[in-house]
Amino acid sequence: MIHQLLKQQFGFQSFGKGQEEVITKITQRESAIAIFPTGSGKSLCYQLPALTLPNLTLVVSPLLALIQDQLDFLQSKNISAVRIDSSLSREEEVEVMKGIKEKKHKILMISVERFKNERFRRFLKEIPISLLVVDEAHCISEWGHNFRPDYLKLPAYQKEFNIEQCLLLTATATPKVIEDMCCKFDISKENVSITGFYRSNLNLQVVPVKQSEKNRVLAHTLSNKKGEASIIYVTLQKTAEDVANFLSSTGIAATAYHAGLKNELREEIQTRFMKGEINCVVATIAFGMGIDKSDIRNVIHYDLPKSIENYSQEIGRAGRDNQAANCLVLANRDNVNILENFVYGDTPEYEGIKKLLEIIKNAGELWDVRLMNLPALCNIRMLPIKTLLVYLEIMGILKPLNAYFASYRFALNIDEQSIINKFKGERKEFIQEIFNTCNKARKWWTVDFDNIKQNPKLDRQRIIAALEYFSEQGWLILEASQMADVFSIKNSSFDTEKLAKELFEKFKLKENAEIKRIESMIALFESETCLSTKLAAYFGETLAIKECGHCSVCSSGGVKVAQSDQLPDLKSYQFEDLTQKLRNTLKGSVSAELITKFLCGIYTPKFSTIKAKQMSGFAQLERYRYQEVMNWVVANQKIGDV
Repeated sequence: MIHQLLKQQFGFQSFGKGQEEVITKITQRESAIAIFPTGSGKSLCYQLPALTLPNLTLVVSPLLALIQDQLDFLQSKNISAVRIDSSLSREEEVEVMKGIKEKKHKILMISVERFKNERFRRFLKEIPISLLVVDEAHCISEWGHNFRPDYLKLPAYQKEFNIEQCLLLTATATPKVIEDMCCKFDISKENVSITGFYRSNLNLQVVPVKQSEKNRVLAHTLSNKKGEASIIYVTLQKTAEDVANFLSSTGIAATAYHAGLKNELREEIQTRFMKGEINCVVATIAFGMGIDKSDIRNVIHYDLPKSIENYSQEIGRAGRDNQAANCLVLANRDNVNILENFVYGDTPEYEGIKKLLEIIKNAGELWDVRLMNLPALCNIRMLPIKTLLVYLEIMGILKPLNAYFASYRFALNIDEQSIINKFKGERKEFIQEIFNTCNKARKWWTVDFDNIKQNPKLDRQRIIAALEYFSEQGWLILEASQMADVFSIKNSSFDTEKLAKELFEKFKLKENAEIKRIESMIALFESETCLSTKLAAYFGETLAIKECGHCSVCSSGGVKVAQSDQLPDLKSYQFEDLTQKLRNTLKGSVSAELITKFLCGIYTPKFSTIKAKQMSGFAQLERYRYQEVMNWVVANQKIGDV
């Protein structure tokens, strides 16, 4: 049956490596994990079984771009697949849900954040789901390269919505991450399919280049590759613009792509690249996820990638037609500090963690909180805030009850009396009471939930259900905003200082692991043995060959990745001059971590509040490595204390 579907529905004559094995497990009602290289057809492993399963296949993906690409493919094969995300209007969302209830659709695609929507959660409880698919499943592991705390909740969601089977998909998972995925989703090792990471058509090249020489070397490399599809990866948005402008000035048409561009422009660039109207894109890692262009001949890392996993993903976009493709790294250590700063920026300070725990301790039995307010209160970025809350859930201190929109407003398409008169008896009185308690402006009515709490006749859930019904009928336009979360405080007797220290140490362990990940990547690029076999070994694969014969080590030996130029000794800087404005603004004692982040130009919520970017001293030491600056700060603080 699956072979018949493969030919008739998808137009393929045979399965790719590993696909049949995974698809057979899913059709036999088993859970599975598929670890295939980028571009090796992981998506088919759920797309085909979805047609055979009795109920809905729910696909969780981390990026809207990935969702849209997969939807386009499915719809081209006349497979009814839909998405629910923030880009849909309320009316479109209602229409999708209605179609799912009527079993018109086989596949629903969402981002993991959608589970926080209480309306969506109510909807999921009303429909049977056959299969949960987790795309980019390595995001569930704290030891992976792209950990997302919300992914940790997916096993609980699987149980909550009675989904018997799950399929995890990823291209990059080390043995430790694979073990983590198996454990969290209770999948046996026998049901893990790994097809291998080595691709013989990719020529891995590492060339040591001084920063001042990079543009010249890049232009020379591309000069005889005009017309070939090429991606040049950089770390920063500004670099993408600068390099694209430089290449264009030399006669090599290049386009910059990064998250700072408007959505419409990004979509246009991606579409034109896919069609071959643009051949050379200079991009941050915002570009490439979901790109399934078979004839990319060159992937060049102008800056070092973030990790070996990122490197593997990014070069995996080259040569999907199995023809030879070149993967070149222009290597030096000049932007290692930038990569490390991304890591250090996500490590919260002990005082910030302590502040968060104090807020929770004083919340009572229920903690009703708008997460968007917490970064400013605790001086912790949003990602580590979410991570901390997940850790506290696992420790049994918090239990998430529900998430809801704190604010609802509506605009009437017909007058309120006409809506009220459509009902009788107690329902009519209830709806009259809703309008009586809402605050009315010229166009928009706002639901006053504080006022509602005082009114025994009104119930929040019933009001929202009524307004959603009115919206479905087209009587009004409903908008919801300001997401809030409600947690039950299961244990508030914890020792705040002790727990803060424990959590801080947990973050420091993760920080150390991330820094080692960067060091492992540099060690790979400085390898004295075959790059292809070394890369495969990182992901737990042992190749039958000792040398690939077509990487830069095999052809010309190992290289040294060095700093382009010697930076001045930190002792030549005046600590007082660089930090005086910051210390005067914050007053009292300022931690060494905060001063170091200030000098390295690492964003924290507190810096936004005090407008730190405008202060003298901010980012003055951004070219230095964080730990060097930290040691210098600590030494100068000790001198100041004497």
